[in-house]
Amino acid sequence: MALDTDTGIAPYDAPEKDLYEIGELPPLGYVPKQMYAWAIRRERHGEPDKSFQVEVVDTPTLDSNEVLVLVMAAGVNYNGIWAGLGEPISPFDGHGADYHIAGSDASGVVWAVGDKVKNWKVGDEVVIHCNQDDGNDVHCNGGDPMFSPTQRIWGYETPDGSFAQFTNVQAQQLMPRPKHLSWEESACYTLTLATAYRMLFGHHPHELKPGQNVLVWGASGGLGSFAIQLANTVGANAIGVISDEDKRDFVMSLGAKGVINRKDFNCWGQLPKVNSPEYKDWFTEARKFGKAIWDITGKGNNVDIVFEHPGEATFPVSTLVCKKGGMVVICAGTTGFNCTFDVRYMWMHQKRLQGSHFAHLQQASSANQLVIERRIDPCMSEVFPWEEIPGAHMKMLRNEHKPGNMAVLVQSPRTGLRTVEDVLDAGKKG
Repeated sequence: MALDTDTGIAPYDAPEKDLYEIGELPPLGYVPKQMYAWAIRRERHGEPDKSFQVEVVDTPTLDSNEVLVLVMAAGVNYNGIWAGLGEPISPFDGHGADYHIAGSDASGVVWAVGDKVKNWKVGDEVVIHCNQDDGNDVHCNGGDPMFSPTQRIWGYETPDGSFAQFTNVQAQQLMPRPKHLSWEESACYTLTLATAYRMLFGHHPHELKPGQNVLVWGASGGLGSFAIQLANTVGANAIGVISDEDKRDFVMSLGAKGVINRKDFNCWGQLPKVNSPEYKDWFTEARKFGKAIWDITGKGNNVDIVFEHPGEATFPVSTLVCKKGGMVVICAGTTGFNCTFDVRYMWMHQKRLQGSHFAHLQQASSANQLVIERRIDPCMSEVFPWEEIPGAHMKMLRNEHKPGNMAVLVQSPRTGLRTVEDVLDAGKKG
């Protein structure tokens, strides 16, 4: 597709080269032969400070429905840690490429398009959602694309994520970038926000409704901070769970109806054998936790939805405190995958246990529109320069990161920039 001269980007002079330094922009639409990337290789699997290394690799080539994006900034998510560790599985066992570039969130500029791409042109400023599929089965045509057998997560199940100067994505992954945000603010939210959106609004008939109550685990994290804000958009009540008291004010500032510190209770981990003395002790503590919820929602008012992602440590309690006919929706297992629960409370109270995995384009786009309308804040907490991408993942691995979402700079040379012209000016000033 020919370069559209009406890009909204002022013309600028730049040399044509085979490789550009980080922060150096090629001429608009010019694709160099090579690029810098933080690459993972199978033989380097381990913690991010060992598995991530900068390499010069070939710039991706596009098929007819793909788009090449110049990456201005990227988001930090736990799947980058999994990719580096090669646990619970190695990404190479899926895509089979020689190297893996992690990163499943990005903001940037469309730099080249395949010949069948009609909705995007060179110069468009975009954010990227991370769901890919081949688009040819019934799930992708009238159903739910997340059920497609070809569904995969870009930057984790594909080898070409956002921790590089350029990334190639399917055209359907692109969404308009909120222009009121900086490049790094735009880059940090899509994966967690769209995941939270599908969890709360994507599983009929248990869509979160006005006046309902939702228990949000990890309320100060990326997922939790968006769950609270999304609850507010529909007039629901979010009860946030934290593990550090210094996070209480942050969670309340997001609009939570109340906050519970889980360290005030001792009912975490796998469920003890039912009717054993240990089970009795667990049940007593779990009931105390349930009363703490009632102190916020009113006596007898259990939560309509439990927003789960810790998994092993919290799942027995989640299934207990959910109301009759309510839903426990889970998207991860950050504390472990061996979830246990007392099934009597599941079947007799007819509760729903729902797995949830990212989101399809319509859901991601609806969530993104809330950001464009300034009804959702990205909750960006920290920004790291290009050279500290492994360090950002180490902070997350050690649970040392601040509340909210982390971003990293790629082609944007410093924080606070909002346009391509800003990036060019910053580059000239060094």
